[in-house]
Amino acid sequence: MFRYFNAALENHFVVAYWDQRGAGRSFDPQADPRSLTVERHLADLDVVVDHLRHMLGRDKVDLVGHSWGSALGLLYARTHPDKISAFIGVAQVVSTRAAQQSEYDFVLAEATRRKDEDVLARLREIGAPPHETATRVLAMETLAERYGGVFHKEPNRIWIMVYSILRGLVIPWEIPRLIRANNVSLEAMNEELLGLDLARSVPSVDVPVFFFLGRHDRHAEATLAASYFGALRAPVKRLIWFENSAHNVPFEEPDLFNTTVASTLQSVRIPIILPRLPGENELDSQSSALLFYWLGSFLS
Repeated sequence: MFRYFNAALENHFVVAYWDQRGAGRSFDPQADPRSLTVERHLADLDVVVDHLRHMLGRDKVDLVGHSWGSALGLLYARTHPDKISAFIGVAQVVSTRAAQQSEYDFVLAEATRRKDEDVLARLREIGAPPHETATRVLAMETLAERYGGVFHKEPNRIWIMVYSILRGLVIPWEIPRLIRANNVSLEAMNEELLGLDLARSVPSVDVPVFFFLGRHDRHAEATLAASYFGALRAPVKRLIWFENSAHNVPFEEPDLFNTTVASTLQSVRIPIILPRLPGENELDSQSSALLFYWLGSFLS
């Protein structure tokens, strides 16, 4: 998804896309899902960051985390400020329990207002939060998406899939495996993530922090992130609203997202790689590395 919508960032940065343990092409059906913990992912992320720092000869890299990746990124930035130039949290997750409750309340209110009896019946089947299984989490996401809370404007998924296959971004028979990987990760981590509350665990960080929030996000509930942002202590911080997005900002407003990433990091004087024009001198090799990571459930 990121390479389909956001490949233009590769004109400005060395971009590393991380398929975390148990997700994407890192999925191993024989692996023990009990190894999929926050602590394990933080340790893995540290290995990836150190690899990039060594490979590029840089002291620090930039992190961009989307959805669950935004929580992982802040947890990492809190303990490793010496390795991070800046952090961008996209559709920032703060508290899983609070987000589930807000999502449920949103769907219930919309279904009641629209007299959507099918959705009201489905809500009764799912039950009120907390949702203790991945099946219920995904079912609620599907209902929120029905009312524009996940995608403000629904993408043409068939065209995305066809284009991605033609461009070699994905192999057709990989897709069921990717969906399974996503579901396994969600199920394995759901109980631990229900205890996530960054307001308690990350009250401050020692790196510049930027939140990119979709105005219509009801899956992670953007207002929760905005409230947390107000209390978060950081040397530099900025909240940027994307008015035509819900939860999937990079895919809903990709051009604006791409330019905002570049301009935001420039604003804190982080060097970036710019395209070399004919006749220009060699650009400074001390370029930034931009590390993307994301665990979501779009394909589900």
